[in-house]
Amino acid sequence: MSDASAAMQDYLAEAYRLAYYQKDNPFVSTSDLAEVLHVSAPAVTRMVQRLKEAGFLDHEPYRGITLTPKGEHEALMSIRRHRLVERFLVDVMRFGWHEVHDAADEFGANISDKLVKRMDEMSGFPRRCPHGEPIPTADGKMPRVVDYPLSHAKQGSDLVISRVHTHDTEKLQYLDSLGLKPGARFHLLARAPFNGPLQLRVGDEAHFIGFELAGALRVCKEEEFALV
Repeated sequence: MSDASAAMQDYLAEAYRLAYYQKDNPFVSTSDLAEVLHVSAPAVTRMVQRLKEAGFLDHEPYRGITLTPKGEHEALMSIRRHRLVERFLVDVMRFGWHEVHDAADEFGANISDKLVKRMDEMSGFPRRCPHGEPIPTADGKMPRVVDYPLSHAKQGSDLVISRVHTHDTEKLQYLDSLGLKPGARFHLLARAPFNGPLQLRVGDEAHFIGFELAGALRVCKEEEFALV
């Protein structure tokens, strides 16, 4: 088991996610961390000091924090646990994908590595969570994802939904009703100018989707969906 508390794991996982999506900037600001964790700036300062003393991260004033190799491994194990719990809740316990994010936060913090391994097996060793995010490997490696926002896609493209960047219940239920979940194939029929709606063909049905919601969908070519 980890020697980091559940709260410490939450901070490390969120710091990793923020840095992951920034791509070219390894530093994470404490203000961004406070925002995503919904905590005060003084609370972040105290936790950052604890994590630094424990060897999980480095902190440079006016630049932000970076995870040490120890901290990155801890973050990846926390993310793996969370995403495998989500998969288990959807695939085995038949929860909706719109129901599992918060439940995985609560449940995942209290389960053993042995139970996580069993959930992985019962879910069929998934590579992505229900929302399409990659699941880190058991030895702490994050699979590489190649995708881009649907709002940037070219008209006439045949694409696959890669990831869905929202945990909003109503949005997820709406996308589910359209068949737009990770792994779903579709054809981009048309896109209106000036950030207007996009028209997609999913199977035999055509649907319109707003430009803003399209920005929350990451897409890729069919051959790019398998993680490497």
